[in-house]
Amino acid sequence: MDKSIEIILDDITKMNTDAIVNAANRSLLGGGGVDGAIHMAAGKELVRECMTLGGCMTGEAKITSAYKLPCKYVIHTVGPVYDENVKGQDKLLENCYVNSLKLAEENNLETVSFSAISTGAYGYPIDEACQIAFSAVAKTLPQLKRVRKVFFVCFNQKVFDAFKKAEKNFKNY
Repeated sequence: MDKSIEIILDDITKMNTDAIVNAANRSLLGGGGVDGAIHMAAGKELVRECMTLGGCMTGEAKITSAYKLPCKYVIHTVGPVYDENVKGQDKLLENCYVNSLKLAEENNLETVSFSAISTGAYGYPIDEACQIAFSAVAKTLPQLKRVRKVFFVCFNQKVFDAFKKAEKNFKNY
């Protein structure tokens, strides 16, 4: 089965993949940016289900139904809030992508859409975050049996360009 990564300029709430990945906060109860847009598009049932999950630690991932979204599931992951003086944030961000893909695999999903986790309100530098994201997905995807296609869904040209640069920089893909 061929595996692929595609970078597109689109609205993640419109993606008809098996799952979209929500850049959530630790409560999982909605917030701003992508998180707020996903919760708004999914409807109140999403927050009700998220209330039963007990939150989520940074770098981890949890899955819910998608309700009114065109996808089947929402995988919620919590990225690090960027602070240049804190060590290990790159690993936490990498874990967001790896753990989301592992959760997709465990749930027999084939297609997954990611946004640029932690690059909005959490302030992670876009070029660095996209490099970490692309590398994490490109290294993890070949190890999975079910997941075959990953989309990086970019909400603006700046993020799209950063992912395209990351793709070019990744030597083994």
